[in-house]
Amino acid sequence: MPNHTSRLARGCAALIALVALAALILQTPVLMELGDTSLAATLWEMPRYFTNLTNALVVLTLGSLALGRGPVRPVWLAALTASVVLVGAVYHLLLADLWNPQGLHFWTDQALHSAVPLGLGVWWLAYAPKSNLSLRGLPAFAIWPAIYTVYVLIRGALDGIYPYPFLNPVELGIGQVALNLFGLLLAILATGAVMIGIAKATRR
Repeated sequence: MPNHTSRLARGCAALIALVALAALILQTPVLMELGDTSLAATLWEMPRYFTNLTNALVVLTLGSLALGRGPVRPVWLAALTASVVLVGAVYHLLLADLWNPQGLHFWTDQALHSAVPLGLGVWWLAYAPKSNLSLRGLPAFAIWPAIYTVYVLIRGALDGIYPYPFLNPVELGIGQVALNLFGLLLAILATGAVMIGIAKATRR
């Protein structure tokens, strides 16, 4: 991010990072209680979820920007924003009806799946540098989701636990999981293409 970035932009980045960090921290005792598990077991399970890992990347990236610790490549900011938007979209379209969190769990759930995706999306539109974004960089939008997919499928194959129903080859079969992943790939690339189009429009 350029050094001349306004205080308002950095302040908003800090706020989004703090919301994500607070939700991740407050989610920990909630999950311990729900699963009747130890802190160590809960901390081992939390990185199984794309939501938690992606929000952790938001904390690191926007926290760094807020503290002025150097620029972040525009393509990474755009790709991270697309992944967070995907988190919110997949949750509300496919997963929200599968459970009914209450109390503090509801608020941390909404922070991670609604507030942070919406906040980062608006922040990207308003403040993120968009120079050099072009369709040549579109494959970069799929890198983080692809890394996560490989990781979670390997981990699931080892212990038999899959964090999301649409990624479970035991229940759905490999073919259906592959089809689901293809659909998610199209979704992330379509989101990236829209964001690149917005970037080009703002440069004009």
